[in-house]
Amino acid sequence: MVLEGGGSTARRKLEHIEIVLGKPVEGPGTTWFEYVFLSQKALPPVEPDRVSTRMSFLGKEIAFPVMITGMTGGAPGTEEINRSLAEAACRFGIALGLGSQRAALESRELVYTYRVAREACSEVPLVGNIGISELVRYGPGVVETLASMIEADAVAVHLNYFQEVVQPEGAAGISRGLEALFKAVDVSPVPLVVKEVGFGISRELAAELYSGGVRHIDVAGAGGTNWVLVELYRAMASGDLVKRYAAEGIKDVGIPTAASILEVRSVSEDIVVIGSGGVRSPYDAVKALRLGADVVGLARPALVAYSKKQLSEFLEGFLLGMKAILASLGASTLSEVRRSPVVVTGLLKDWVSSRGLSLG
Repeated sequence: MVLEGGGSTARRKLEHIEIVLGKPVEGPGTTWFEYVFLSQKALPPVEPDRVSTRMSFLGKEIAFPVMITGMTGGAPGTEEINRSLAEAACRFGIALGLGSQRAALESRELVYTYRVAREACSEVPLVGNIGISELVRYGPGVVETLASMIEADAVAVHLNYFQEVVQPEGAAGISRGLEALFKAVDVSPVPLVVKEVGFGISRELAAELYSGGVRHIDVAGAGGTNWVLVELYRAMASGDLVKRYAAEGIKDVGIPTAASILEVRSVSEDIVVIGSGGVRSPYDAVKALRLGADVVGLARPALVAYSKKQLSEFLEGFLLGMKAILASLGASTLSEVRRSPVVVTGLLKDWVSSRGLSLG
């Protein structure tokens, strides 16, 4: 996939896409879904097509508890990706998140690369996106600007501390992030989704966020796309040895996705938990639901499928697989998934015990 762009932010967005598609950017750790086992029935009592997967999310009904989480926008050519993702989300009735809208704040000429998603589909929940550093920089009122720009049903504020540390253009001000978030919650016309970008969210942070009024959290745990690795490749290309060594030294940081879902869910049943970060199969997705996620998020697999011109086929197969697994558990509705038997082993079992978490 060859795209071209102008400004520094736009060029960075394109570099990110090329690296995510062309380099090994996952890991080095895993999601810990491999330590989760569900007790399937060899003779399912429910037919897959009779499993009800519909739910309400951000004020709209979706056909599956699945979201394509924020990836791109902000550079010429990325509008084609966002249009295709939106059309697919519309076809299958799933939610869609966009990449950081920072580029559109810096240059209104790039708004169309995000706006195209809403123009392509008005029915499904659409989630805008901004980094915590930009929220600090622009102030809480920027959320309304971001939402109106794309007619968003929510705006995600991504927490990318470790990425910022090793990114050549890394921003400051993250220490003021919690205060900025709480102010934004108070004035935002739409819900805020606080999301990580591959390093997970702990119970302690989730509790702080909850106390400040945040009710939607995307754990984006470790084990999937690692944005420290993405920035490592950029540092290598630019010859920045300091950032390269820093990235190599902290690439193992993070809470695995399976553990992070349990951590956030332990805070309150009122939190809408989006389980993302290394979800690579329908089985991963159902495991995430069993552990406490309300919605499952995936990003890189959708981008890879798009690049191969197989996005619709990938999503149709993924959703079919989810229904098949849900049926094998005897779950005819999503609410029944959380009551399914589960076995947790290995490191995740140790984590659950050490942290005093419940499997529900």
